[in-house]
Amino acid sequence: MTAVVIIVFAVLALLGMPLAFALGFASFAGIAISGVDFYIMPQRMMHAIDSFPLMAIPLFMIAGELMVLAGIMNRLIDFANSLIGRVHGGLAHVTIISGGILAAVSGAAVASASALGSIIVPSLRKHYDDGYSSAIIASAANLGPIIPPSNAMIVYALMAGSSVSVGALFMAGVIPGIIMTLSLMATASYLSYKKGFALTGERFQLRRVLLQGRRAAVILMMPVVVIGGIVGGIFTPTEGAAIAVAYALVIGFFVTGELKFADIPAALFRAAIGSSVVAALIAFAATVTFVFTIDLVPMRLSAYLQQLTQNPQVFIALVMATLLVVGMFIESNAAYIMLVPLLAPVAMTYGIDPVYFGFLFVLNLVIGMMTPPVGVLLFVMCGITRISMTEMIRNVWPFVVVQYVVLMLCIFFPQLSLFLPRILGF
Repeated sequence: MTAVVIIVFAVLALLGMPLAFALGFASFAGIAISGVDFYIMPQRMMHAIDSFPLMAIPLFMIAGELMVLAGIMNRLIDFANSLIGRVHGGLAHVTIISGGILAAVSGAAVASASALGSIIVPSLRKHYDDGYSSAIIASAANLGPIIPPSNAMIVYALMAGSSVSVGALFMAGVIPGIIMTLSLMATASYLSYKKGFALTGERFQLRRVLLQGRRAAVILMMPVVVIGGIVGGIFTPTEGAAIAVAYALVIGFFVTGELKFADIPAALFRAAIGSSVVAALIAFAATVTFVFTIDLVPMRLSAYLQQLTQNPQVFIALVMATLLVVGMFIESNAAYIMLVPLLAPVAMTYGIDPVYFGFLFVLNLVIGMMTPPVGVLLFVMCGITRISMTEMIRNVWPFVVVQYVVLMLCIFFPQLSLFLPRILGF
């Protein structure tokens, strides 16, 4: 029965059917073969999405849309530009820093790529070729699901159950997110020098930094308020997301003055489309998970892996290698929904810290958003800059390699992801 579900899903996905529909047909086939009454299917779907924590995803998406419409990108870019000065890859550094700050607002890679691409592409094109510019923006946008708040971490925590909290995963991403940002900047400097691109940026001036920092301060305070409140237990992630929406509205209407009431319906529509895709995946995957459960797949998988190896590090290596391949062919949300209920319980039987395992899981699949042939960020940037996929891949691979190096560091040095969660009592 499990094999039938997997085969149906794989065939439909390869034929180009949207993943939510492929999951739905696969779960339908599994339930039909199992002999379980079909009324179980809508019950499982409704139970899966009737979740208070899941509401955080559309709310964070709305907050991100509103912050972009409020004109924060220009302030963030001006602030980042004042910090960098005139160096090799200066404008690339500005893009990466802006992506890191935007990550602390939106929590989603695709939203960050769209925002950065719409604002900074013309400036990048003045100094760099289109392929390099696209690779820089994709790399900067990929910080979105790593630096908190992260929609990917919310989905992982939801699928893993009570074994890991959203706040713990958020804190696990802070230090690796900073390392990732610095690593991408170093790579951008090297490539800019090697390609012979001219110096960009203006001479560093402390007065200018203070001026731009004051203009951006109200924006930079948003992640401090939201993440600080979630980690401090003042409010839940969902309540924090609602506060982020209110904060974005205040900034747009009363600080920048660029947000208009007429902009709100379009922002709500775009957030609804994005969050509905995630909700549909979760709903259909819930029935697939149910089929796997009644077929005892988690227990069989756990027994098989423990026969294969008793070493937790070997188990982590196997999972990471599997996710590397999965990330190349399956959209990340579908991978979380399909694999987390299977692998998270098995990791606990090995005594692996659930926060450590969860963060590695998320980071691996986040990098998969930049790996061909199904790297969603590659398609987004090809659509924005109108370059070919071949040119995109040729320019993006150094940044993908650097991200996998950061993943390896996090695997071999668990304290990189566990230091902050442990200090804060998670």
